Amino acid sequence: MRADGPAVVLLSGGLDSTTTLAIAQDAGFAAHALTFRYGQRHAHEVEAARSIAQRAGVARHVVLDIDLRVFGGSALTADIDVPKGRAPEQMDTGVPITYVPARNTIFLSYALAWAETLAARDIFIGVNAIDYSGYPDCRPEYIAAFEALAALATRAGVEGRGVRIQTPLLRWTKAQIILRGLELGVDYGLTTSCYDPDETGAACGACDACLLRRRGFADVGAADPIRYRGAD
Repeated sequence: MRADGPAVVLLSGGLDSTTTLAIAQDAGFAAHALTFRYGQRHAHEVEAARSIAQRAGVARHVVLDIDLRVFGGSALTADIDVPKGRAPEQMDTGVPITYVPARNTIFLSYALAWAETLAARDIFIGVNAIDYSGYPDCRPEYIAAFEALAALATRAGVEGRGVRIQTPLLRWTKAQIILRGLELGVDYGLTTSCYDPDETGAACGACDACLLRRRGFADVGAADPIRYRGAD
């Protein structure tokens, strides 16, 4: 996967999206990073995304404000407790309360609009179908469906210049993602994964995102460089 020209990269400030950005740039794309402040309780990730985009030297970084709190329905956008301490088998069962209704569809739609104005043929998103915690909009079937929709819904698509939804992490374990990122020089100390960080940005260490992240670093035998609450 080597290419020239622009690509839109969805950048949340998390481990997966930061690795995806590094992969896109390594492939030769001029990355245009897109971040959302959508009313999430872990809004610290927006500042993390700014730092990551600056360090990566992206062509442009846009932070868009949309307020999904008006709909609620998720522990990330409403006054609902974030689940803590769930076992792996619990994460693999059902759709968790941290699922934000239609979030990736909303994000990809904005990315599609920007890609069309850039004449970009590629959108990168760091979805994962293995360590995905039950999110329906991280499945390969969903990605294929959105790509088909994009071909029908845009001028570029009907003129035969449809976008590719690039998902380089789709079949990777968290350990494989981390290893690739380290190979590419990703500074994971800039990233944040926690769904429920404190006011300083320190991670809780017990939500699904933290547990998956910590297990990934343990599996590769590397130290996780972010701060966790209660850690020395």
